[in-house]
Amino acid sequence: MHPAYSVILFTTASGAGYGLLIWLAFASLNDWTPIEQPAGLIGFGLALGLITAGLLSSTAHLGRPERAWRAFSQWRTSWLSREGVLAVATYVPAVVMAIGWVFNEDNTGIFAIAALFTIPLALATVYCTGMIYASLPTIRQWHQPLTVPVYLALSLASGAILFTLLLSVFDEEEAGGAWISLGALAIAAVLKWLYWRRIDEEPREHTAEAATGLGRIGKVRVLEQPHTQANYVMREMGYAVARKHAETLRLIVYVFAFAVPAVLILAVFEPAPWLGIAGSALATLSMGAALIVERWLFFAEAQHVVTLYYGADAA
Repeated sequence: MHPAYSVILFTTASGAGYGLLIWLAFASLNDWTPIEQPAGLIGFGLALGLITAGLLSSTAHLGRPERAWRAFSQWRTSWLSREGVLAVATYVPAVVMAIGWVFNEDNTGIFAIAALFTIPLALATVYCTGMIYASLPTIRQWHQPLTVPVYLALSLASGAILFTLLLSVFDEEEAGGAWISLGALAIAAVLKWLYWRRIDEEPREHTAEAATGLGRIGKVRVLEQPHTQANYVMREMGYAVARKHAETLRLIVYVFAFAVPAVLILAVFEPAPWLGIAGSALATLSMGAALIVERWLFFAEAQHVVTLYYGADAA
């Protein structure tokens, strides 16, 4: 599939934003970090800013962005519509929780209830994002049981890194944030490795022979392509990345999305506060850049079955 940069930005930015929002709600419910105005202002500003920027960027991939609001009406059948509905719904408890934290410095009562609702709503939104792709049987690389868990794990891991950075800046319980980050990074790394292993090793059952029903006769090949010049299908669904390039990009993801952030985040255990801030800030930059590569590769490695009619041997 052709990697759409607006969707790449949407999934990485909003995923990190929802992850940070989840950890902020978790901290609020457990009195893990002092409820102070500066921490809340920066934390919620960053989380909601990333979520909003990601959601707005996703409309750039639409043919008619001004009609994006119509997607909300199909929530009964469309994961995209469900994602939109849940994304808007998440704002309500998140904003209430932010108001309590920033303006009242209070995390009890209605503000605690808001935090309690924020976590499942944020998780459900990211779940729907993953299901948009996992629900497509026409794309083998996406129609996988690990697609959604990887989306959730990367959201929580990137959010945990941002949360640790926030704690480091305010010198509050950053060691706890570091342990959460290390655990989330480990889980995300394992799930991503299992995902890549699965799509590499499973049989490619979508073939021209199976599509035409002529496999019993022998090898099927395309005599004439459906179109004589480039079209939307070829541009959007006929993209392919070389195997050697994919392996290089996978290595980059492993190093800079998981290994490097895990090493850098250890700096928060040092007694000097500036080391924790520097380490978590560099970990954030490393993981953010690598997640863009990971998401680009997620689209580039996907192959739609329609490519069989344009000469592909299998999908």
